[in-house]
Amino acid sequence: MVGPTKKQQQVLDFILKCQQTEGVTPTVREIAAHFGWRSPRSVSDHLDALRRKGVLGGEPKLARSLQVVSPVASLRKRVVDIPVFGSIPAGLPMERQQEARGCVTVDVGTLGFKPTPRTFALEVRGDSMVGRHILDGDVVVVEHGQTPRNGDVVAALIDGESTLKTYVTDKKKPHLKAENPRYPRLIPAGELMIQGVMVALIRRMKA
Repeated sequence: MVGPTKKQQQVLDFILKCQQTEGVTPTVREIAAHFGWRSPRSVSDHLDALRRKGVLGGEPKLARSLQVVSPVASLRKRVVDIPVFGSIPAGLPMERQQEARGCVTVDVGTLGFKPTPRTFALEVRGDSMVGRHILDGDVVVVEHGQTPRNGDVVAALIDGESTLKTYVTDKKKPHLKAENPRYPRLIPAGELMIQGVMVALIRRMKA
């Protein structure tokens, strides 16, 4: 099946955006106004084409009845929201509590893996992981419940304090390694709890 044209995809994206941000689909006149079309006929032609291609449903003459349907998932990137639970120090460990700070929206193709209900994100604070190209202000995507391997970057609680470091096993004894020579390695005096293994890195452009 031939997919939507560039303009048809723009119309489809606008419908999806309205559904996600406003909770309702736009009317034909609202679509026309958004794209600067004088005649609603242009909108109707695009909507009819999208219906024929199987990516749009709903009653043609019923306002706000448009529905984006399969196989749209194969025609555009699948977007997911990953919850951001505060920040994590990439420096010396700090005692912190998880702070809900909304979500970071990404597409699955960019991540390179399929997020699960155990996937979450943390904002990096500090410079102890610059050797792994993890900078202050970056967002690390972490998978909770994954068993770390030697060399994985992990979000961890070491003796009750949180930090982001490289997981290292030496003679079967795990410890945490900073990727900056200014910081010491961290050997747990008591408990080392892995909160999650880093699976992706998101760099936010600074203004």
